[in-house]
Amino acid sequence: MVSSPSLDLDSPRELVPLKAKRLRLHTQRETIAIVNQSCTVARSEGLTERARVELRHKDRQAIARLYQVENAVVAIDEIGLSETVWRKLGLGPGDSVTLHHPRSLDSMGPLRSKVYGHRMDARGATAIFRDIVEGRLSDVQISAFIAALASQSPETSEIVALTRAMVAIGDRLAWPSEVVVDKHCVGGLPGNRTTPIVVSIVAAAGLTIPKTSSRAITSPAGTADTIATMTRVDLNSDEMRKVVEMEGGCMVWGGGVELSPADDLVIRVERELELDCTSQMVASVISKKIAAGSTHVLIDMPVGPTAKVRSNADAEELTAFMKDVGAAFGLYVEPVISDGLQPVGDGIGPALEARDVLAVLECDRDAPLELRQRGLGLAAAILEMGGACAPGKGRETATAILDDGRAMAKFVAICEAQGGFRRPKTAAFQHAIESERSGRIVAVDNRRLARLAKLAGAPRSPAAGVELHVNIGDPVEVGQRLITLHGESIGELEYALDYYRANTDLIEERVR
Repeated sequence: MVSSPSLDLDSPRELVPLKAKRLRLHTQRETIAIVNQSCTVARSEGLTERARVELRHKDRQAIARLYQVENAVVAIDEIGLSETVWRKLGLGPGDSVTLHHPRSLDSMGPLRSKVYGHRMDARGATAIFRDIVEGRLSDVQISAFIAALASQSPETSEIVALTRAMVAIGDRLAWPSEVVVDKHCVGGLPGNRTTPIVVSIVAAAGLTIPKTSSRAITSPAGTADTIATMTRVDLNSDEMRKVVEMEGGCMVWGGGVELSPADDLVIRVERELELDCTSQMVASVISKKIAAGSTHVLIDMPVGPTAKVRSNADAEELTAFMKDVGAAFGLYVEPVISDGLQPVGDGIGPALEARDVLAVLECDRDAPLELRQRGLGLAAAILEMGGACAPGKGRETATAILDDGRAMAKFVAICEAQGGFRRPKTAAFQHAIESERSGRIVAVDNRRLARLAKLAGAPRSPAAGVELHVNIGDPVEVGQRLITLHGESIGELEYALDYYRANTDLIEERVR
């Protein structure tokens, strides 16, 4: 009898590597791998389409969603990789990777517990955020986590746990200054682009303000999107530190400095859901301020029926969460409730909002007055909070810095330090919408106006958006321009115009 060879199950198998192919596939941090349907390595490992796989190269690893193709996009001995995976593995031409089954998830227990309505502690939150950062949780699982948080009323101890977990996973900066100031806006109000104005005034006054900002979640433009039309924002921590050391402040994208990497990945999924969760939002804001090394933070909280915060009662509740969670980490937080009835600037969209910012900094007589006044008010509060002027002298000090050109000079200096200053582009296509009757503007729907700007292409197309020509209380005549749509393509412009035709009451006029 011929005996069959025995298998040595104690010795590790030698895995067959696959040649890495860079697909130049940009996926907003989503990790994707593609193999040929006839790939023997994937078949031998029992890996089917849409399986989660672990990819390894030298001492690096990445988790990716596996897809299969029948054509020649990748050869049988190749694996195609999205940009996120390629960079995470530190690959170069000619490199190979090995395929593995990912380890079991430590976070599924806490995640299921949250779905069933239980409160989360720091240990469970850390497990979830660590698996998110390592790419071990799919977008479906992250969506379940966000939905579970949003479906339950926020609670301070749980938000503290979420915040602690976010801070623990990311980098943390420290500065020589005893007082490090910052500001944040909870959002929901189109054109409320005060940050560049505030940073410029505050840094010119001598305070340290290392400002990190997010890209748009549900809005037509985030602060980082707007600044990106004028300078580089994707700085790493070392580059950010050099800018702050040189100029006293910066305006960078938070996702580039890895101060709260889990939050940036959650925001990507929130953007798809068009959902902002109070618990996640508070933890996001406070964790990033702690990680940035801030000691004093001003929170701008616009309130209005079509803003993110709808009522004074909601604002008071959010204020309490912000202050209490900040205090748990020794962070002084001062929320400021502001008017959220209508857009602040004239432009809605990255480049259009950038033009408004420059108009204010350059003291242009046609600059949006409300944007100037809000920027001055917030800067004044921070100057007093940070001890840069005597109590009650903040407004006077901020106005002097803006009017004598120091703020604009500081803004340009910060932009140059971040990679060079440039002026925002203008959209190739524009279409003016005129009033069909005489009357007076009595209301503006912020949410639908933001939706209109997004349909025009913002923020994906930086020059796209909406230019608003009227404010609440303004009289209008037949044929007077109400808004101008800006688009980088005719198709997007027509799409936005169709939406406006179905929603002409987003700017409400009272007939004379």
